[in-house]
Amino acid sequence: MVNRRTHTGVYPGTFDPLTNGHLDIIQRALPIVDRLIIAVAVNKEKSPLFGVNERIDMIETEVATLKSNNKSMIVRSFEELLVNFASSVGANVIIRGLRAVSDFEYEFQMAGTNARLDPTIETVFLMTSDRHQFTSSQLVKEIAGLGGDISEFVPPKVAKRIIKQSGKN
Repeated sequence: MVNRRTHTGVYPGTFDPLTNGHLDIIQRALPIVDRLIIAVAVNKEKSPLFGVNERIDMIETEVATLKSNNKSMIVRSFEELLVNFASSVGANVIIRGLRAVSDFEYEFQMAGTNARLDPTIETVFLMTSDRHQFTSSQLVKEIAGLGGDISEFVPPKVAKRIIKQSGKN
């Protein structure tokens, strides 16, 4: 009998707003881990469009529709060092999405730093699917703020909330 270690993954981000690219990474992370914690960063420096509880609500609503093959998915907020949060929830994997070379440089540096802070936690990079490579939360907010169509970049319920929040009906 094989003694298989349980893998708990943390997928961190500000998710302001949640995009289809985020959902793609979540869906693709599920086969890698037994339990996935979607960790919503409380980052006061970024001036988010949505409060942390609103972001958690949007994520919970959208991930409820994902096919998870009975995998455990939970959404939690955090405002501490990522490796400390990961350790506190028993995670041994950090999931990160990469869109471009510019993402890789930053993420490579962060993964190295996190490995020095806690060598028991591994970072796994998932390349963003080609249809989401140019999607970012910041870009979605800019498009919405200027009255553009964001339906290709975010789930419909999220789009409605962004339009309402940005005042561009």
